[in-house]
Amino acid sequence: MTRPLQKGDYQMTDEKYNGWTNYSTWRVNLEIFSGWDYIAGEITPESLEEIANETLDMGGTDHSTTLDFARAFISDVNWHEIADHLNENAEV
Repeated sequence: MTRPLQKGDYQMTDEKYNGWTNYSTWRVNLEIFSGWDYIAGEITPESLEEIANETLDMGGTDHSTTLDFARAFISDVNWHEIADHLNENAEV
């Protein structure tokens, strides 16, 4: 039986993170896509997800558990939000 939450307990919420949908979306944008100054043509959410998965594959990890955790993390990313952000800020 679990005890009720008390003041100071950590609880996951659906609140935004630094203005982004969630922590995963913010972190993936920061670590993978931040600094992209120019994108030729309109970027799609599907292409961003493909790029992120290719980035994970290039990590060279032999630890399938680590890769599984990374894939679970990026499964929460709002790819549409990142694509919109990049398309809005793209230099034409």
